Amino acid sequence: MDSLIFLVPLALLIGVVALVIFLWSLRSGQYEDLDGAAERILLDEDEDRGPGA
Repeated sequence: MDSLIFLVPLALLIGVVALVIFLWSLRSGQYEDLDGAAERILLDEDEDRGPGA
């Protein structure tokens, strides 16, 4: 039972830190373009360079 006195506040602290990091990532625009990377992988890089490249 003594370990709960240490573990419960530690778990709450870790949860608050994770929430703060998540909110920071939302405000910094990390989730703005979710489809961009998924679509870029399908594009052929040779088409972007043009002929003779």
